[in-house]
Amino acid sequence: MSSAEVSGLFAAISGGRARDRFGAVKALCRLSEEEPARVYPHFDEVVGLVRQRNRILQWNGMRMLANLARVDREGRIDVMLDEYLAPVRGAVMIGAAHAIAGGAVIAEAKPYLAATIARRILRVEHAEYATPECRNVAIGHALRALERMAPLVPDRAPLRAFAARQTGNPRPATRRKAERMVRLMGKGRSAGA
Repeated sequence: MSSAEVSGLFAAISGGRARDRFGAVKALCRLSEEEPARVYPHFDEVVGLVRQRNRILQWNGMRMLANLARVDREGRIDVMLDEYLAPVRGAVMIGAAHAIAGGAVIAEAKPYLAATIARRILRVEHAEYATPECRNVAIGHALRALERMAPLVPDRAPLRAFAARQTGNPRPATRRKAERMVRLMGKGRSAGA
């Protein structure tokens, strides 16, 4: 995809019909996964998506931004990490889920940020969402992300303690994720296979 085509996709997000906007953002997400260097010159436009009021565009922007971490040699993501992870604190569970999943992607691309990201993700346990069930779903996302990130985090004790507390989670899927993480970390393994 040429630079002009990438610019055209960003332009399509700004105007036109909803179908065109969402098609363009979907294409850009895919491109950010496959060839993040082609999207990186539009970093500010991706940040603009993260700050969008339209949540679908915002969540896709979050996915894109996380994918750009692999090519972010300028540390631009590092500077906005607090803003990126802010949805973990609540109130919208889907936004939190995107921040949590994206945090794991960023940590894998930038291991020096892993401990900071893990600490922010652990805040999900005390976050307030629309319902307690939403919080339990978000905790499940956190368990999955933390298991993935664990090899990159020097002090895994807080991750183990978090997982152990969630073995009593009322949501069966979240409880199973916690039990798996406890098993894996108890065997000295840090990430799931």
